[in-house]
Amino acid sequence: MDMKDSGSVILTAYHSFTPTSRIHLVDENYAAPISPRRSLFSRKAQYQGIGRMSALGAMPPTPPERSPSRDSEDSMEDYWSEVKNIQEDCHGATEEAMERGSIDEVELEEAWLHEAGLSTLVSGALGEGPAEALLSTLTRSQAAMVKKRLDNYTQTMRKRNKQPMRHVRDVFSTPESSPVEPLPPPLSPNGQIAHKLPHRTPTRGPPSPVFQSAEETCVSEYDPSEYILSFDVPYSDGVTGHRNGTGCQDCQRIRKDDKDLPTFQIIKPKLGLTRVYDLSSEDMKKIGYFALIELTTFYDGLGIELKRNRVVRSKTRESGIFGVPLTTLLENDQKKLPGSRVPLVFKKLLSKLEQTGLQTEGILRVPGSASRVKQLRQELESKFYEDRFDWEQVRHNDAAGLLKMFIRELPQPLLTLQHLPAFAAAQNISSPKHQIQALHLLIMLLPEPNRDTLKALLEFLRKVVANEERNRMSMWNVSMIVAPNLFTVRSKDARQEEMAGAAGAANMVRLLITHQDLLWTVPCFLISHVRKMAEAAAQKKTPSSDKSKRKLLRRRHTEREKERSELMDLREGVIRVHAPLHAKVSMAIQLDSKTKARDVMARFDYENGRGTLSTSRKQKQFLFEVGGNIGERCLEPETLLLNVYRANPHCEWVLKQRTT
Repeated sequence: MDMKDSGSVILTAYHSFTPTSRIHLVDENYAAPISPRRSLFSRKAQYQGIGRMSALGAMPPTPPERSPSRDSEDSMEDYWSEVKNIQEDCHGATEEAMERGSIDEVELEEAWLHEAGLSTLVSGALGEGPAEALLSTLTRSQAAMVKKRLDNYTQTMRKRNKQPMRHVRDVFSTPESSPVEPLPPPLSPNGQIAHKLPHRTPTRGPPSPVFQSAEETCVSEYDPSEYILSFDVPYSDGVTGHRNGTGCQDCQRIRKDDKDLPTFQIIKPKLGLTRVYDLSSEDMKKIGYFALIELTTFYDGLGIELKRNRVVRSKTRESGIFGVPLTTLLENDQKKLPGSRVPLVFKKLLSKLEQTGLQTEGILRVPGSASRVKQLRQELESKFYEDRFDWEQVRHNDAAGLLKMFIRELPQPLLTLQHLPAFAAAQNISSPKHQIQALHLLIMLLPEPNRDTLKALLEFLRKVVANEERNRMSMWNVSMIVAPNLFTVRSKDARQEEMAGAAGAANMVRLLITHQDLLWTVPCFLISHVRKMAEAAAQKKTPSSDKSKRKLLRRRHTEREKERSELMDLREGVIRVHAPLHAKVSMAIQLDSKTKARDVMARFDYENGRGTLSTSRKQKQFLFEVGGNIGERCLEPETLLLNVYRANPHCEWVLKQRTT
């Protein structure tokens, strides 16, 4: 499609938000309906023939011209124009629809238990894996959900005249081992939020999260349009009202006559904030176990069935650029650039767009030349890894087209095929607070390559929106254009799913862009599960031979000596920090209630900076807690160290560079 053909789209698709309303954490239209039911249904009828990436390849009719006075969220023209562009790109292609075969109950429960780290409950080898330690950390509602899934698996196996490896009674047998109840949510007896927060000046553009410590209680009157998110308490505990029939206070707070739409404040955790990149890959894998159990419990409390798509393994490309799995791309990229977390070609396309396209009107919306994009794609495939590709020839609209093509042609959707139904279900949650909590858990569930690549995309989209005055791409414009590419549906039912989820998918993209900093912060209640799991696993380790017993006795003796020394340090409030890259590689630090991670970092800078340039000044280093009940965690500079010391008394303290 050339510029002339898309001219009407450029002139009519820009909608600017009014920046005068108060924004703290979420944008002004967070809880607003996407469009009136009548308007959306009429558009469904008009575009009933629209499908995407389907073998039939039917082309949608040109969307009717919209009146400029219509509200931006009542209009989906950008969305359907993007669908049309996608189908033109795929015209004549022989791409097959992705088979999503029916998944029976046994397969469903087995897949769920495996992803939740509980596969040994099916295999029967409970003591050989992490399942027993994992189960010991769950809240009552979470344990009840696991019991429900396992019981369903057991009953289905019996109907097939097959004996399950373990009966549910064998796993949940003694009341003494039942999980403890979690801490109560931070609410006052009358149901209002206990800690009220000060008013902040509104800011333009996508808001950054506002973090507030629990001790800060100075504020004016209670604001019913404001929510407080606590990472200390499992989200499923906040929806107990749905389960027992008393109603949910957060859902009841959604009122059409609210003058101000809901905004969010975050209570800063005692152990400091933890971003996804602050934890080791092994720790994040465990976070995924608990996130799935918590999400299932949370959805069950809201009365939502957590469905899954069946992932059908198919032969995929092992080399090249487009249509290659993310894991394969990263394996190839890491040979060229060790430590790569996002595909190199994806990063290069984003970089090209940032250099030349952020201030270009209609960036992402105006398609490049189809023939030129096709030629560039072929050149990328053959020349990129040989460093022979000429990036100077790539126009910004071509780069945008290649970027969206890369996302669409991934063998599995960026949001993963198995979790797309859960993302779709989040679109229908009425409470803004519960909707954000659902997305938060889903981000924790994504595989590491998917999550890292999605974050790189969202950071770029936030920059596009920040340049709205020049590129005339508002948050809603960007969301409508990205949604058809991100929420890829390649199935026999693609047409119906496309129509039913169009507006909701665009809204999900808007939430992901706006709240990405919040969503990439790991809830501390999930980290608490990981800590308890490590402690439970350590207590249950048993030697398997005489040699192992002797080795274990020597290790325990060494550990007791170390613990005795550490207890002396604890009484004195002293920790020893190791800094292998500094001239002074070790230092004892006296802790008090106000000592923060940044104080230790500054101390090493000062001690090592006498006479020579400190290593940490050449490249910034951070304080880590290593071992004990966690694999590895990078501490936020504002983290109070005494709290961390008490939560993980057997960890080592290491000052080093971040891996990302």
